[in-house]
Amino acid sequence: MTKTFAAFVFDAYGTLFDVNSVAALAEQLAPGNGAALSRLWRTKQLEYTWLQSLMATSRFPREDFGALTAHALDYAISALILPLDREARHRLLDAYLRLAPFPGTRDVLAALAPRPRWILSNGTRAMLDPLARSTGLDQVLDGIMSVDDAGIYKPSPRVYQLAVDRLRVAPAAIAFVSSNGWDAAGAKAFGFTTFWINRDGVPTERHAPEPDFVLGSLPELVPLVTA
Repeated sequence: MTKTFAAFVFDAYGTLFDVNSVAALAEQLAPGNGAALSRLWRTKQLEYTWLQSLMATSRFPREDFGALTAHALDYAISALILPLDREARHRLLDAYLRLAPFPGTRDVLAALAPRPRWILSNGTRAMLDPLARSTGLDQVLDGIMSVDDAGIYKPSPRVYQLAVDRLRVAPAAIAFVSSNGWDAAGAKAFGFTTFWINRDGVPTERHAPEPDFVLGSLPELVPLVTA
Protein backbone atom coordinates (compact mmCIF):
# COMPACT_ATOMS: atom_id res chain seq x y z
CA MET A 1 0.00 0.00 0.00
CA THR A 2 1.46 3.33 -1.07
CA LYS A 3 -1.07 5.84 0.23
CA THR A 4 0.21 8.13 2.99
CA PHE A 5 -2.36 9.17 5.55
CA ALA A 6 -2.25 12.47 7.36
CA ALA A 7 -4.13 11.14 10.40
CA PHE A 8 -5.90 8.14 11.86
CA VAL A 9 -9.38 8.36 13.36
CA PHE A 10 -10.83 5.46 15.32
CA ASP A 11 -14.26 4.52 16.47
CA ALA A 12 -14.16 3.66 20.18
CA TYR A 13 -16.90 1.23 21.18
CA GLY A 14 -16.48 -2.12 19.50
CA THR A 15 -13.31 -1.02 17.69
CA LEU A 16 -10.76 -0.11 20.36
CA PHE A 17 -12.85 -1.18 23.36
CA ASP A 18 -14.72 -4.48 23.63
CA VAL A 19 -18.32 -3.64 24.52
CA ASN A 20 -18.98 -7.32 25.17
CA SER A 21 -16.43 -7.30 27.98
CA VAL A 22 -19.41 -6.39 30.20
CA ALA A 23 -20.80 -9.88 29.57
CA ALA A 24 -18.72 -11.41 32.38
CA LEU A 25 -20.20 -9.03 34.93
CA ALA A 26 -23.66 -9.49 33.41
CA GLU A 27 -23.28 -13.26 33.77
CA GLN A 28 -22.24 -12.84 37.40
CA LEU A 29 -25.29 -10.69 38.11
CA ALA A 30 -27.75 -12.66 35.95
CA PRO A 31 -26.43 -16.24 35.66
CA GLY A 32 -27.25 -17.86 32.34
CA ASN A 33 -28.18 -14.54 30.76
CA GLY A 34 -24.92 -12.58 30.57
CA ALA A 35 -24.27 -12.97 26.86
CA ALA A 36 -27.89 -12.31 25.91
CA LEU A 37 -28.02 -9.21 28.10
CA SER A 38 -24.79 -7.86 26.63
CA ARG A 39 -25.97 -8.39 23.03
CA LEU A 40 -29.43 -6.91 23.48
CA TRP A 41 -28.04 -3.97 25.45
CA ARG A 42 -25.66 -3.12 22.62
CA THR A 43 -28.31 -3.60 19.94
CA LYS A 44 -30.74 -1.22 21.60
CA GLN A 45 -27.98 1.26 22.43
CA LEU A 46 -27.18 1.67 18.74
CA GLU A 47 -30.82 1.61 17.69
CA TYR A 48 -31.58 4.47 20.07
CA THR A 49 -28.78 6.62 18.62
CA TRP A 50 -30.22 6.27 15.13
CA LEU A 51 -33.79 6.89 16.27
CA GLN A 52 -32.89 9.94 18.32
CA SER A 53 -30.92 11.41 15.43
CA LEU A 54 -34.05 11.15 13.30
CA MET A 55 -36.55 12.18 15.97
CA ALA A 56 -34.74 15.12 17.59
CA THR A 57 -36.63 18.42 17.65
CA SER A 58 -36.73 21.46 19.90
CA ARG A 59 -39.54 19.72 21.79
CA PHE A 60 -37.68 16.41 21.96
CA PRO A 61 -33.95 17.14 22.16
CA ARG A 62 -31.33 14.48 21.56
CA GLU A 63 -30.10 12.75 24.70
CA ASP A 64 -26.42 11.99 25.12
CA PHE A 65 -24.85 8.55 24.82
CA GLY A 66 -24.72 8.00 28.55
CA ALA A 67 -28.49 8.45 28.81
CA LEU A 68 -29.16 6.19 25.84
CA THR A 69 -26.84 3.54 27.24
CA ALA A 70 -28.92 3.56 30.44
CA HIS A 71 -32.20 3.41 28.50
CA ALA A 72 -30.91 0.48 26.45
CA LEU A 73 -29.86 -1.40 29.57
CA ASP A 74 -33.27 -0.87 31.14
CA TYR A 75 -34.92 -2.18 27.98
CA ALA A 76 -32.70 -5.27 27.90
CA ILE A 77 -33.32 -6.06 31.56
CA SER A 78 -37.07 -5.73 31.03
CA ALA A 79 -37.12 -7.70 27.78
CA LEU A 80 -35.20 -10.59 29.33
CA ILE A 81 -37.25 -10.37 32.55
CA LEU A 82 -34.16 -10.25 34.74
CA PRO A 83 -34.44 -9.64 38.51
CA LEU A 84 -31.65 -7.04 38.67
CA ASP A 85 -31.89 -4.40 41.39
CA ARG A 86 -30.69 -0.79 41.29
CA GLU A 87 -27.24 -1.67 42.57
CA ALA A 88 -26.73 -4.28 39.84
CA ARG A 89 -27.89 -1.79 37.23
CA HIS A 90 -25.38 0.80 38.46
CA ARG A 91 -22.58 -1.76 38.39
CA LEU A 92 -23.35 -2.59 34.77
CA LEU A 93 -23.45 1.07 33.74
CA ASP A 94 -20.19 1.75 35.58
CA ALA A 95 -18.60 -1.12 33.65
CA TYR A 96 -18.79 1.06 30.53
CA LEU A 97 -16.10 3.23 32.10
CA ARG A 98 -13.81 0.20 32.39
CA LEU A 99 -14.28 -1.67 29.11
CA ALA A 100 -11.33 -3.82 28.09
CA PRO A 101 -9.35 -2.82 24.98
CA PHE A 102 -9.07 -5.46 22.30
CA PRO A 103 -5.76 -7.35 22.29
CA GLY A 104 -2.96 -5.39 20.64
CA THR A 105 -4.79 -2.06 20.66
CA ARG A 106 -2.10 -0.14 22.53
CA ASP A 107 0.65 -1.53 20.28
CA VAL A 108 -1.28 -0.58 17.15
CA LEU A 109 -1.79 3.00 18.29
CA ALA A 110 1.85 3.30 19.31
CA ALA A 111 3.03 2.03 15.93
CA LEU A 112 1.12 4.75 14.07
CA ALA A 113 3.00 7.61 15.73
CA PRO A 114 3.94 10.33 15.01
CA ARG A 115 0.88 10.76 12.83
CA PRO A 116 -2.18 12.04 14.75
CA ARG A 117 -4.35 9.33 16.32
CA TRP A 118 -7.82 10.42 17.41
CA ILE A 119 -11.03 8.84 18.62
CA LEU A 120 -14.33 9.93 17.04
CA SER A 121 -17.14 8.38 19.04
CA ASN A 122 -20.82 8.48 19.92
CA GLY A 123 -19.70 8.51 23.54
CA THR A 124 -19.54 11.59 25.73
CA ARG A 125 -16.22 12.97 26.92
CA ALA A 126 -17.34 12.11 30.45
CA MET A 127 -17.45 8.46 29.36
CA LEU A 128 -14.47 8.38 27.00
CA ASP A 129 -11.86 10.32 28.95
CA PRO A 130 -11.94 8.06 32.04
CA LEU A 131 -11.99 4.98 29.81
CA ALA A 132 -8.90 6.10 27.90
CA ARG A 133 -7.10 6.91 31.15
CA SER A 134 -8.02 3.70 32.95
CA THR A 135 -6.77 1.57 30.05
CA GLY A 136 -3.66 3.64 29.38
CA LEU A 137 -4.70 4.39 25.81
CA ASP A 138 -4.58 8.10 26.56
CA GLN A 139 -0.79 7.70 26.35
CA VAL A 140 -0.99 6.64 22.69
CA LEU A 141 -3.82 8.90 21.52
CA ASP A 142 -3.63 12.54 20.50
CA GLY A 143 -7.21 13.40 21.33
CA ILE A 144 -10.86 12.44 21.58
CA MET A 145 -13.80 13.85 19.65
CA SER A 146 -17.41 13.29 20.69
CA VAL A 147 -20.52 13.52 18.54
CA ASP A 148 -21.87 15.91 21.17
CA ASP A 149 -19.99 18.67 19.34
CA ALA A 150 -22.10 17.94 16.25
CA GLY A 151 -25.40 17.50 18.08
CA ILE A 152 -26.21 14.26 16.28
CA TYR A 153 -25.03 10.66 16.19
CA LYS A 154 -23.13 8.65 13.61
CA PRO A 155 -23.47 8.06 10.74
CA SER A 156 -24.47 11.68 10.12
CA PRO A 157 -21.97 13.50 7.88
CA ARG A 158 -21.92 16.26 10.50
CA VAL A 159 -20.12 13.87 12.84
CA TYR A 160 -17.40 12.94 10.35
CA GLN A 161 -16.96 16.62 9.49
CA LEU A 162 -15.75 17.13 13.07
CA ALA A 163 -12.57 15.23 12.20
CA VAL A 164 -11.95 17.25 9.04
CA ASP A 165 -12.42 20.51 10.91
CA ARG A 166 -10.20 19.47 13.81
CA LEU A 167 -7.39 17.90 11.78
CA ARG A 168 -7.57 20.34 8.84
CA VAL A 169 -6.95 17.72 6.19
CA ALA A 170 -9.00 16.40 3.29
CA PRO A 171 -11.36 13.50 4.09
CA ALA A 172 -9.50 11.05 1.84
CA ALA A 173 -6.27 11.72 3.77
CA ILE A 174 -7.92 10.48 6.96
CA ALA A 175 -7.75 6.74 7.65
CA PHE A 176 -10.97 5.97 9.47
CA VAL A 177 -11.04 2.70 11.39
CA SER A 178 -14.22 1.08 12.72
CA SER A 179 -15.47 -2.39 13.51
CA ASN A 180 -19.07 -1.31 12.93
CA GLY A 181 -20.12 -1.93 9.36
CA TRP A 182 -22.70 0.86 9.40
CA ASP A 183 -20.07 3.29 10.71
CA ALA A 184 -17.55 2.29 8.06
CA ALA A 185 -20.29 2.76 5.46
CA GLY A 186 -21.13 6.23 6.72
CA ALA A 187 -17.47 7.22 6.85
CA LYS A 188 -16.85 5.98 3.31
CA ALA A 189 -19.91 7.82 2.00
CA PHE A 190 -18.52 10.96 3.63
CA GLY A 191 -15.19 10.57 1.88
CA PHE A 192 -12.79 9.01 4.39
CA THR A 193 -10.50 6.15 3.46
CA THR A 194 -12.07 3.40 5.53
CA PHE A 195 -10.71 0.33 7.27
CA TRP A 196 -13.45 -1.99 8.48
CA ILE A 197 -12.37 -4.35 11.26
CA ASN A 198 -14.69 -7.25 10.50
CA ARG A 199 -13.87 -9.54 13.42
CA ASP A 200 -17.01 -11.64 13.00
CA GLY A 201 -16.77 -12.16 9.26
CA VAL A 202 -20.20 -10.68 8.55
CA PRO A 203 -21.29 -9.53 5.06
CA THR A 204 -20.50 -6.06 3.77
CA GLU A 205 -23.32 -3.53 4.06
CA ARG A 206 -25.33 -3.27 0.85
CA HIS A 207 -26.80 0.22 1.18
CA ALA A 208 -23.59 2.28 0.90
CA PRO A 209 -20.12 2.26 -0.67
CA GLU A 210 -17.93 -0.64 0.38
CA PRO A 211 -15.04 0.11 2.75
CA ASP A 212 -11.63 0.50 1.17
CA PHE A 213 -10.12 -2.26 3.30
CA VAL A 214 -11.63 -5.13 5.25
CA LEU A 215 -9.45 -6.54 8.04
CA GLY A 216 -9.95 -9.38 10.48
CA SER A 217 -8.31 -7.65 13.43
CA LEU A 218 -6.93 -4.29 14.45
CA PRO A 219 -3.23 -5.33 14.31
CA GLU A 220 -3.64 -6.06 10.58
CA LEU A 221 -3.84 -2.30 10.05
CA VAL A 222 -0.21 -1.60 10.92
CA PRO A 223 1.61 -3.29 8.02
CA LEU A 224 -0.81 -1.72 5.55
CA VAL A 225 -0.09 1.85 6.60
CA THR A 226 3.49 1.77 7.85
CA ALA A 227 5.27 -0.13 5.06
